[in-house]
Amino acid sequence: MGVSTATDQKWNLVRYSAEDKERWDRFVRRSKNGTFLLQRDYMDYHADRFQDCSLLIFCNQKLIALFPGNLSGDCFYSHQGLTYGGILLSPSITLQQTENVFRTALNYLQAECNVKSLVYRAIPHIYHRYPAEEDLYILTRLGATLTARSISSVIPLDDRLPFRTLRCRQLKKARACALKVIEDEDFISFWKILEENLHERYSVNPVHSLEEILRLHRNFPRQISLFRICNEAETLGGCVVYETDEVAHVQYIAASSRGKKCGALDLLFHQLIYDRYAQKRYFDFGISTEHGGQVLNEGLLFQKEGFGARAIMYDVYKLKL
Repeated sequence: MGVSTATDQKWNLVRYSAEDKERWDRFVRRSKNGTFLLQRDYMDYHADRFQDCSLLIFCNQKLIALFPGNLSGDCFYSHQGLTYGGILLSPSITLQQTENVFRTALNYLQAECNVKSLVYRAIPHIYHRYPAEEDLYILTRLGATLTARSISSVIPLDDRLPFRTLRCRQLKKARACALKVIEDEDFISFWKILEENLHERYSVNPVHSLEEILRLHRNFPRQISLFRICNEAETLGGCVVYETDEVAHVQYIAASSRGKKCGALDLLFHQLIYDRYAQKRYFDFGISTEHGGQVLNEGLLFQKEGFGARAIMYDVYKLKL
C-alpha cells in the first residue's frame, strides 16, 4: 500500500511475513527504542495465540519504522502478548515523519483489516537508547485516551538511594547465614518456588511456562539470566533478569519461606544493584499493580521502595479510528 504525504516523500508499508525476519530484527537492533522483546525470536514464541499484523513502514523505499502488533476482532493491539509494543523508530526520524508513519499504518489497518480501534502499549522511556516519545504526542493529537497506567519501581544506577533500615537488617541477616548468589541455568529449581508463590498468593501461573522460559533463554542467553540465592545446595529464591542496552529488568522474583526469613532477596538485589548491573542506567523491579493500575500491591511496592526504587509508568492508550 502506498501513500504520498509530501511532494518529495513516498510512503508505503508491508505486512510482516517470515521472510522479513532478518530485516525486522536488524532494524530493531538499530532503532532508537527497540529491545530484544521486539525481535521475532521473542515475539513469536507464542505466535499460535495471536494473529500477527506487524507492519514495516517505508519512506522513499527506506525502512524507517516498525509497528509490532496483532489483530483481535476489529482491534489492533501493539502488542497484546508483550509488556510493551509501540512503534519502533529509526534514530534519524523526525516528528513529522513519525506522524506520517502513524497515518500510513492507520490508513492501512482501516482499509485492509477493518480495524476500528487501536490499543497501544507504549515503551517506557527508560528503555529508549535515544529520546523517542514522538508517539505519545501524536497519539494525543489523534485523540487517544490513556486507559491504563501501571507503576513500575526503578533505580537510576548512577545516583542510587540507600537501602532502608529494614532492608539493611535483612541484608545483614543473609550475610550471617553465608548465603550465596549463583548465576546459572537451573530454572527448574527456581520455577518450583515461583509457581508455589504465585499459586499461594494469587492462584495464577507465571506468564511463561518453564518450557517457554527455557526456550527464550536459549534464544537470548545474554539477555535473559537466572540468579539463584542458595544455602549450600538448597535454592532459597531468585529472580530472572531481562537485560537490554539501558535497563536490567526483573521479570520474575520469588523466595521460599525459609529464604524470606533469612533475607535471601535482600542479598540478591544488593549484589545485582551494586555489582552485576552497576554499569546499567536503570534497574527496573517491574510493576506492582493489577487491573491496569487500579489495584496497588502496597506490600510489594514497599519492598521495592526499600531498595531505593521509585515510580515510572507503563502506559496503555486507546484510539478509536
